[in-house]
Amino acid sequence: MRLLFVMDLLDGVVVHAKRGERAKYMPVHLSSSVVSSSEPLRVIEAVNPSEVYIADLNRLMGTGTCIESLRAIRSRYRDIRIALDYGIKSPSDMEEIACIADSIILGTETASLELIHDTAANYPITVSIDLFHRKVRASDVRMKIEPLRLIEELDGYPVESIIILELDRVGTNSGVDTDFIARCVEHSSHDILCGGGVRNYEDLYKLEAIGVKGALVATAVHEGAITVSGLRTGAGEANTGG
Repeated sequence: MRLLFVMDLLDGVVVHAKRGERAKYMPVHLSSSVVSSSEPLRVIEAVNPSEVYIADLNRLMGTGTCIESLRAIRSRYRDIRIALDYGIKSPSDMEEIACIADSIILGTETASLELIHDTAANYPITVSIDLFHRKVRASDVRMKIEPLRLIEELDGYPVESIIILELDRVGTNSGVDTDFIARCVEHSSHDILCGGGVRNYEDLYKLEAIGVKGALVATAVHEGAITVSGLRTGAGEANTGG
């Protein structure tokens, strides 16, 4: 199973995300047992994951951009696979970050079905279905439908994978709803990744057992429930029997 270490960037620092309440996010080192700084390069240096998911929260909120931090991360860490949510709204946005991201996240919060259709054949796209209490957060009204229906709709698009991101579970240690995630897997021909609520390796075992191909992890890493060494070596696979 893939483990994607999550870094949410806000005003140039890594913050601890919780329930999608962005105004309350604090620098991650204040609550972390594994990093002593919230500066992005130092967080990566301490954790050194094989794969990282980065969200530029300033872009997502329309308050600026963390593009210089993103460029610095890409320049220093060429061997780390970067999945980047840059609040993409147009093809020109894609061009700006294509040289930074190994996988470009098109989140329902900002993207449209038209954009997914127009770009998926030319860019390495992962679609993030952004949920809050099981309702799709979407700027495109055509995506404001039941999550399982949207997953089926996306079967017709050549994307790499789909993230089921339950924002109300992010940073909460609330666990994952394996029944719901299993239905997502059953309704999709794409690889399903899970984000929000992953607490420990036991949750990863359960997700792998129902066919989930990867998980976004942050709080569990900062609290030591999922090991830094596992992220460095890809031992998430070993620890989950993959």
